[in-house]
Parts: sequence; structure tokens; C-alpha cells
Amino acid sequence: SSHSTGRIRNMEYEDILLRLAPCGRDCSRCFYYYDSEVKRAGQKLSELLYGFDDVADKVSNWLPVLKKYPDFKEILNLILQGDCHGCRYDKCFMPCGTQDCFKENKVDFCYQCNEYPCDHPPLTKKWRKINDRLSEIGVESYYEEQLRLPRYSPHWSQ
Repeated sequence: SSHSTGRIRNMEYEDILLRLAPCGRDCSRCFYYYDSEVKRAGQKLSELLYGFDDVADKVSNWLPVLKKYPDFKEILNLILQGDCHGCRYDKCFMPCGTQDCFKENKVDFCYQCNEYPCDHPPLTKKWRKINDRLSEIGVESYYEEQLRLPRYSPHWSQ
């Protein structure tokens, strides 16, 4: 399987586990994932903007938003530092409570647990919607479905 396209058809359940977190979010599409499309785009942007600091400073009188270029560069550098291999293997920078829970309950996804839905904070409406969908259509179909949405889509929050 290739990590480069982000669009992989007919993935096996075990391969999907390498990408989807226990909560159902796609770790492999996260900005902080070691090989994400976002990180690769950030690397390209960093190459294209090499040396732009001086230009941004010089033209910021005419384009005031460029006074914020150092802030943008700081965010870009954060993306470039991304080194997470997914919630099943690394501690996420955004701990949600599912990372230890799924191991303790010996399940792959929250919806498979006898205690689902539970009150592990801070599990949200988004978490519940994703896991209900996983339960409804199955892991493989859910994986394909979520690939059609932007990773940070508000779809799951509504």
C-alpha cells in the first residue's frame, strides 16, 4: 500500500488499522503524521519560500499582512516537525482518552466496546457520529467514505 496518494481502494482491515485511530479519525491524514499529504505540501512550500523572509519584511509596508509571515513560518515549521505514526502507536499530541481505553477493552474502535457509548471525556458529538457511522456501514466502507471528505471537514461536527 502506498502512503503517497491518500486514496487507496480495497484496503484490508489490518491496513486500515494502521491509518484510523480507535476514535475513527484518520491519523494518516493529520497534519502531524510523519508522512501526511499536509506535511509533504509543507515541505514543498518551505522549499518554494526559501529566502522569502527578507522579501516579506521589505514589502510588508505595502502588504501589511506579510508582517505576520514569521507566524506563518512558525506554523509551517511545526507541520514539518510532524513525526507521529498514529494514535495506535504514538501518544497523540491531542490526548482524548481513547488511546489507552481501546487497549484495555481489547477493541479496535470505540463502537466495538461493550461500554459504547461511554462518558470518557472529552469524547464529543463528532466522536459519537464517527463511531455510529463505523458501526452502521463497517470499517472498510467508512474508510473509503471518509477519504472523500477533507480531513478537517466540519461534516462530522454537525
